Amino acid sequence: MFHPSTERLIDYWRNRAGDGRMPARASIDPGDFLDLLPQVFILGRGNGRYPFRLAGGFVTDLHARDLRGEDQLSMWALSHRLEVKSALEVARRRGEPVVVTADIRAHGVASVGMEVLLAPMTGSSGEADRFLGLYQPIAMMQRLMGRPAYELGVRRIQALAPTNAEAPRLRLASLDGRLIA
Repeated sequence: MFHPSTERLIDYWRNRAGDGRMPARASIDPGDFLDLLPQVFILGRGNGRYPFRLAGGFVTDLHARDLRGEDQLSMWALSHRLEVKSALEVARRRGEPVVVTADIRAHGVASVGMEVLLAPMTGSSGEADRFLGLYQPIAMMQRLMGRPAYELGVRRIQALAPTNAEAPRLRLASLDGRLIA
């Protein structure tokens, strides 16, 4: 279970995707989630990089700079970049979003938890070369005391199952001759 805003954007992405496909960038209407726009970003993909194409005000304020053209992987701790890159590629190949539970790290303060949604989209070529993203804090941002993030750290990466995937079923086991769930 994710933050309600993360769930909302995942549901929006899935509604735009249709029959087991990724949505096209052109099918995403930012007017449908105006209240989330400060936290939303769009990444491109090419030559092993994932440059920011667009970034909302919260995203740019958190990093204290204009992010257009910067590789999103550079936001992550060096030791986590390969893990995040692999997650992006898995999302692109499977056509399903991933959610990274992350730590926002700023100098002189405790880290703050955040969910980072990365949902693949197709560009005009039909290739999966874009990602719809969301920065959703899951702790009090005031703990950063207005300090910019110097990096993000990975706590956990969750690849989402396809919408038509069968839910796990309860299985019974025997303990001392009794069936238990």
